[in-house]
Amino acid sequence: MDVRQLWEELCALPHRGSATAQEALAAAKLKAYLERPRLASGGQEIPGHGVEFQPFKAPRSYGPELILISLLLALGGGLELWWLALLGTYGFWAHFSGWWVPWRGWFDRYPSQNLLAQTGQGRKTLVLMAHYDTAKTFFLYHPRQVRFFRHNFLANAALATALPFGALLPWVSQVLGLYFLVQAALLTLRELREPYVNGANDNATGVAVAVGLFEELAQNPLPDFRVILALTGSEEVGAKGAECLVRSGRIPPNALVLNIDNVGKGELFYAVGEGMLVYHAYRGTLRERAAALPGARPLEYRLAFFDTRPFAARGIPCLTLIRLENGLPPNWHWPTDQAEGVDWSQVEETLDYALRLVQQLA
Repeated sequence: MDVRQLWEELCALPHRGSATAQEALAAAKLKAYLERPRLASGGQEIPGHGVEFQPFKAPRSYGPELILISLLLALGGGLELWWLALLGTYGFWAHFSGWWVPWRGWFDRYPSQNLLAQTGQGRKTLVLMAHYDTAKTFFLYHPRQVRFFRHNFLANAALATALPFGALLPWVSQVLGLYFLVQAALLTLRELREPYVNGANDNATGVAVAVGLFEELAQNPLPDFRVILALTGSEEVGAKGAECLVRSGRIPPNALVLNIDNVGKGELFYAVGEGMLVYHAYRGTLRERAAALPGARPLEYRLAFFDTRPFAARGIPCLTLIRLENGLPPNWHWPTDQAEGVDWSQVEETLDYALRLVQQLA
């Protein structure tokens, strides 16, 4: 089985929703693929890769936490309690920046897992990372609305940040409180009605590229590098798998982390940093090599977050590859994110670029 067949197997699942039974089924398929015996270039059969499951707990959607945050803001505004509004403001910033919140345990309740495999030996570490879970849709991702996603987010951030001060002015406080009450209602409807998307592009394509690159490096090792494949769960609900991985201590602080996300269609970019609110610039050898390698353009990614967020926040060298159309991932978090929306030739081009990039490390 090649990586295209693996991608097709993932797409054959109805979805891979974070911390759901379908995500666990996808993890089992990925494990079986990596552990299978394979043929080396000389034709002899060699054993598959050992795969380790790294379990953790995560929510099945980001909606419940955002509902809580919206209600804190709504009550803080409606009751004109600046301290309660301030708690909601902190919750908003913490949710989109990966900070600690006291209510985390209320939502991180369902089993999820990372898959880890390793090849090669050496003093240096290269991590190939891609998330395999999928997200629920929302009306903000509708093709007519999604181009305004960043504007809507910044407006929400501004209102959430202003509310503790607005609580000192009764009419401002009441209006903003009503706004966040409506937002809580819309998010509740999302939880009750909206489905998980298939995720053929986001991020079955990234998984295919990461696995293909890992297998290439298993057959043609990078000198003095051990290579870790990290297929993460529950990225869509706050990079929970990546957070678990970085907290586990399995990744040395001087490792190079190459993340691959949404590479099925569009122009290829290498992100030089990320941050919806707090921006983290990437650093390190991968970014330097990408700048000198034709085939992708640099990008400051502020639309959403990647699995690199917890690594970049700790100063671990990162790089993310992504393809965009008009500044957006094609079919982003929408039911049209199906196999027919992926241009497989561009997935192969991404794999070729990624291989040329990591070969520069030698």
